[in-house]
Amino acid sequence: MIIAPAEKVHQSVPALKLNFNAIIAMNLGFFGIQYSFGLQQTNMTPIYSYLGANADQIPLLNLAGPMTGLIIQPIIGAMSDKTTSRFGRRRPYFLIGAIICSICLFAMPYSSSIWMAAGILWILDAGNNITMEPYRAFVSDKLPSNQHALGFLTQSFFTGLGITLANLTPGILIAAGLISINARSANHIPYTTYAAFFIGGVVSIGSIMYSCLATKEVPLSSSEIEKIKAEPGGVGRVFGDIVEAFKVMPTMMKKLGVVYLFNWYAMFIYWQFITLCLAKTIYNTSNAASDGFASAQLLTGTVNGGYNVVTFLVAFPLAFFARKITAKRIHLISLLFGGLCLIALPMIHQPLLLVVPIIGLGVAWASMMGTPYAMLAGSIPKAKTGIFMGILNMFIVLPMLLETITFKYVYRYVLGHQPENAIIFAGVLIVIAGFMVLLIKKNNQTVEV
Repeated sequence: MIIAPAEKVHQSVPALKLNFNAIIAMNLGFFGIQYSFGLQQTNMTPIYSYLGANADQIPLLNLAGPMTGLIIQPIIGAMSDKTTSRFGRRRPYFLIGAIICSICLFAMPYSSSIWMAAGILWILDAGNNITMEPYRAFVSDKLPSNQHALGFLTQSFFTGLGITLANLTPGILIAAGLISINARSANHIPYTTYAAFFIGGVVSIGSIMYSCLATKEVPLSSSEIEKIKAEPGGVGRVFGDIVEAFKVMPTMMKKLGVVYLFNWYAMFIYWQFITLCLAKTIYNTSNAASDGFASAQLLTGTVNGGYNVVTFLVAFPLAFFARKITAKRIHLISLLFGGLCLIALPMIHQPLLLVVPIIGLGVAWASMMGTPYAMLAGSIPKAKTGIFMGILNMFIVLPMLLETITFKYVYRYVLGHQPENAIIFAGVLIVIAGFMVLLIKKNNQTVEV
């Protein structure tokens, strides 16, 4: 896809080492993306419950995330690889996605039915995916290989910060006396949820615009632009590029796909069932209309906010240790620690003791959101970064899609329809993912496409 002619650059401009402030500025937009994602993590299951959904409907109602990711991310990646514009290859997609996302965040609390909320979620996730996929390629484009770990783990930092603030916002509003915990609208959704989504809409567009204005992309050379123009365009070319990329996919990427199968299936279970688990194990209730359930929703915000606090605290230390003992070992240790802590979570019946699984999950989440991209970045060609990052993100959404289709039956027939068993099951899968990291061997060769 070619948006507009770009200025001629006669030689490729190599990626230059950036200072820490510049890396922070270029990744700030990820804060807005993850603030939106954090709102979904904590609030969609309660919103569906307030609107009358049953527990075994929750996986299907969350189908939007994996389906939009599966469809949109590789397509946007391929399109951004072929986009030329004075604004860059990736930044136009950041802004388009952020506008869609912000509108949906403002609309979500007004949902009057389960299927209205699900429909808005589909559009919201489409906007998030349009923005997020090129962001991975943006970091790889902009930074030299020796800064990839720092760049991607900076995104982990903003992932932690964004989701933390999204999760803590309702509790902060209640603690400040601005909104009552029991104040609800006619659709039974608490006013704290309205406020959190409104704030998210502003944060999403604001942070993306800052990154777009503060960071210029590495310009394409005149020969690169001419090569893009000479290639056939249209939808067929986009899908042809995706198919070709699958054919030459690096071995490391295939093995990362196996790791992703287990850890992302597990994370989707966690996000869907953590509120239901805490309602039962901490507040001894399964009634969505009870005050205990509302308290469990707030506690979910605290837990999710807590593990994301850990994420942004450990992101830069993980980047340091990844340089010292390799990203592979860091990912192995992080997943094993996080999985074991998640297994222990349903066995805890006092809120204060949840700090232990919060720490473990935060370390694992920081590694999931940054380390695999740092491991892969050096083995894919620069001209096809968008496509390969999109395919890697497909490895995230395929397990989520599998979970939405299969977990209903696992939950009902294997786990006894008990949300605490669902969380234990998720922890076991993350431990397995950790052991799967051992299968990954270092590959210093870059694939040619």
